[in-house]
Parts: sequence; structure tokens; C-alpha cells
Amino acid sequence: MRADLSTLEARISHRFQDQQLLRRALTHSSLANETRHAGGDTIADNEQLEFLGDSILGFLVSDELVRRRPEHREGELSRQKAHLVSAAHLYGVARRIDLGEFLEIGRSEEMSGGRAKKTLLVDALEALIAAIYLDAGLDAVRIFVLNHVLDAPVTGDEESGTDIQPAITNFKSALQELAQSLKLAQPRYSIIREQGPEHSKTFTVEVRIGKDWAGQAEGRTKKIAAQRAARGVYERLLSGTADMSTSDRLVSPVQPESTLPAETDGQTNGADPTTPAASPSASSPTA
Repeated sequence: MRADLSTLEARISHRFQDQQLLRRALTHSSLANETRHAGGDTIADNEQLEFLGDSILGFLVSDELVRRRPEHREGELSRQKAHLVSAAHLYGVARRIDLGEFLEIGRSEEMSGGRAKKTLLVDALEALIAAIYLDAGLDAVRIFVLNHVLDAPVTGDEESGTDIQPAITNFKSALQELAQSLKLAQPRYSIIREQGPEHSKTFTVEVRIGKDWAGQAEGRTKKIAAQRAARGVYERLLSGTADMSTSDRLVSPVQPESTLPAETDGQTNGADPTTPAASPSASSPTA
């Protein structure tokens, strides 16, 4: 049964003049593909709207940050923008308005829990931003972005990632996303040390972004160590240390296991030390 779109319109405080724009923003390609293969009518999905919405969101966030924080330098503004347009933050926004219940998805996506998938929700949110823009113009979509993206209330909802510093469960993925948004090189991981007996080893993993940013951390598995190393560099990139000298910010100290929350071996998004982006050197093996 199709969800009542008027409920969504009330949540976002925008009544669409063109309901087809709203429906298209909520239509995933899985439904369009299944309908086409079944010989049904052609359905327009939200991929083009997602492309447009991403650009509109980036412009409005940049514009508002410059207006609000004229004293901030480019690096500071870039880090603030990176957080606001990140998948982690937008996922929280989409969850807050329960966007998933209004998605039009194919049977395969429905069966695999597509209504709760981060990628689908973030893409639909960006498509919704484009739909509002096409329906009512820049002022209308600016209001939506200000209310729901920039000035979202601090709920402390760690699962949705809507608090000021989003709860992150995969720092490798988050670091890759942040590096891309800041136009930095992609993170490269390598194992620099293994210690202890075979049944109880401790691994030290280094993550490096270009020549200027690197960090090391220990863990009882390679993946845990990589997550912790990624976390250290991620937090320093966000903390405004760009004005430090290269020698001061090149390598962070190794952090013992007890100083960071436990990670699970199941986190595989982002660069993995078992599949490094860089070729290993003879003296610095990669996992």
C-alpha cells in the first residue's frame, strides 16, 4: 500500500504543486527496472534528481556557511561543509523525516530491507531537494535545507547520526568520504608491525593520505587497527589542525586498544589493509 505523501509534505513543510516531481524523487531505479522488464509502462526514477540535488545542497550549505561564519578560513568551512553533506549526516536527516516509508522500490530491494539502507535514503533525500527546487524555486529549497540539514535539532540519536558529531561505526569509510570532499588523496593502509604469539597477535596499521596526513594505531586484528588509525586521522582533519606544520601533523601517536571503543571484524567498508591501494614496499608489508 502506497504511503500517503501528504504526511511527508507536512513533515517537510512543503506542499508540492507538481505531485509527479515528488513521486519521481521517491522512485528508486529498482522499481523502474523491474517494471520495464515486466513489460509495464516506463517509470522515471530519481537518479537525475539525485544528481541535481547533490549540487543544490552543496551550493546552499556553502552559501549559508559563508554568511554565518565570515571569519572562518576556507579549510574550516570545507570541514564544516564536509560534515553537513556527508552520508552519515544526511542519513540522519532522512531517518528523522521517515523518508524510507515513502520510497517506491522494487520487490528485490523491498525484500533486502531497502527502505532502511543508507545509500537509498541519502539518494532519495538529495532527489527530494531537487524536486523542491524544481517545484518552487531556490527560496523554498533553501528553507528545507536550513531547517532539516543545517539547523537540525540535536537529538542525540546515535544510530541515525544526527547529533553534532555524527556517531560513526566505520571510520575507514568516513575518512574516505571526508578525504574526497576535501579533494585529498584517498587513504592508503599498510601494516607496519606485528607483535606477540600467533594466537594472540597485536597489529599496528598506518593510514596515510598523501604526504601530509598519517596516523597509526594498534588492534588485536588488522581491521580493528585500521579502524582506529582511520579514526585518529578523521578526527584531526575535522578538528581544524590544517594550520599546523607538516612535521607536527604528520603522524599521530599509536593508541592502545583500551583507549578506543571496541570495533568488530565485520566492518569492511572503505579501504581495508587486506586490500591496500598502494603497492607494498619490501620493508613495510601490507595486509
